[in-house]
Amino acid sequence: MKFDLMASMMCANYGNLEKEVRDLEAGGIDSFHIDIMDGRYVPNFAMSLNDMAYIASSTKKPLDVHLMVEHPNHTVELFTKHLREGDTIYIHPEAEYHPSTTLQKIINAGITPGIAINPGTSVETVIEMLRIVKKVLVMTVNPGNAGQMYMPYVGKKITKLLALKEDMNFQIYWDGACGADKIIEYAPKGVDGFVLGTTLLFGKEKPYGETLAGIRKLKF
Repeated sequence: MKFDLMASMMCANYGNLEKEVRDLEAGGIDSFHIDIMDGRYVPNFAMSLNDMAYIASSTKKPLDVHLMVEHPNHTVELFTKHLREGDTIYIHPEAEYHPSTTLQKIINAGITPGIAINPGTSVETVIEMLRIVKKVLVMTVNPGNAGQMYMPYVGKKITKLLALKEDMNFQIYWDGACGADKIIEYAPKGVDGFVLGTTLLFGKEKPYGETLAGIRKLKF
């Protein structure tokens, strides 16, 4: 069964970021998930533009850049200039007056457009944007901090999105509190990828390659 595994780099060891990138790449990670927070849209700061640029320069793997910032239309071009074809930028529709304008900037830069949907955001409020984007990042926890609890009602939202994805031509990605049980349940249903953080990947007493190989061998 094919599904992507993305490393949530806000959970990485910043004492040696170069080694973290190298070990994750060697271990078989599919892409690097970069959380950018401005302290306004979410009450926290995470990775910076410079962190993202460094990782982009250190790997040929794709980057998934998650902008948890107010009015990304004002700054999105600062990020696109460091990215390549095959990389993705997600924005939160609530963070922008006219999110389709920001998505068009991402498209014009040759970057894959995506939206991130918070637990409290309904599918119905973003339905038209699903015709524009190629990826939908479903937040199964409130954005802003690692290590939060999964919100079970988000599963019904994923079911709605799965019913739309083929007709509207987008992929679905899971972000937040991702354990093996969630992959076992939702990968067969059609979720295309999972962001891995402290629940399953980081802070464990074994190499990344061993953890990732174990995930890919899960029994469905």
